[in-house]
Amino acid sequence: MSLKKIKLPRRYNYIACFLTLNCNLRCDYCINYYGGGNKFKNSIIAGKKWVEMLNRLVCPSDLPITIQGGEPGLHPDLIWIIKNLRQDLNIDILTNLCFDVDKFIDNINPGRLRRDAPYPNIRVSYHPPYMDLDELIKKVLKMQQAGFSIGIFSILHPQFKQEVLKTKEKCYGLGIDFRTKEFLGEFNAQIYGTYLYPEAVGNGKRKRCLCRTSELIIGPNADIYRCHHDLYKDLPPLGNMSDSDFEIKDIFRECSQFGDCNPCDIKVKTNRFQVYGNTSVEIKDVK
Repeated sequence: MSLKKIKLPRRYNYIACFLTLNCNLRCDYCINYYGGGNKFKNSIIAGKKWVEMLNRLVCPSDLPITIQGGEPGLHPDLIWIIKNLRQDLNIDILTNLCFDVDKFIDNINPGRLRRDAPYPNIRVSYHPPYMDLDELIKKVLKMQQAGFSIGIFSILHPQFKQEVLKTKEKCYGLGIDFRTKEFLGEFNAQIYGTYLYPEAVGNGKRKRCLCRTSELIIGPNADIYRCHHDLYKDLPPLGNMSDSDFEIKDIFRECSQFGDCNPCDIKVKTNRFQVYGNTSVEIKDVK
């Protein structure tokens, strides 16, 4: 039985497909760990099932499916998934590039991951001191020379900020697109980040509110969540991509977690067109 299509609201700005929450790194400032969440479950859905579910999506051509994790390169069917998704579905990848790039280059046409976008379609995360920079640069240059749209992104963590900025200059000199993002969360008892709702982060007292998302968050078991907070804390999902009658309701939902929000959900950031001032969720009626 074929599954009916899932149409995304025009307002939606992001599709996050978490193939796995497992990762080969254990960065102590990982946003997936924020607030003690994310058990890094080992559950893996086969690539054929992922393709069947993701091919249900109906979305604008400028709204890609962003394959991420954890580390998506740990999913054994990553290449098969990319090759078998509907051709009209564009794809971005967030990765630390731990996988075999030679195998990737041999099997994936760079045109499948290249489109008219104001940012690289393969966005590689660099996490000092947990990664070998020289090895990472070698891999990025190899994929760049093979024709892939690729660049490096790194967090300006207070502890590693100067190292990241030095690395940025080195990469620019090599012709690598290198971009920085602000650190989100707590370090040395101080909350970092630019938030539309500052009281929603690191607040010991939780409040109730109404919240509406602009993102489709798909967990590694294909459950669909209201937000990153619910994904990482393993709270009840809204449904599952395999539910035959699932549809997205673009509504405000009651929430009792205001004050414990994940920084990803309420940070002020650029949208997919690189226009600054976007947030993942809209919150009102805080009580």
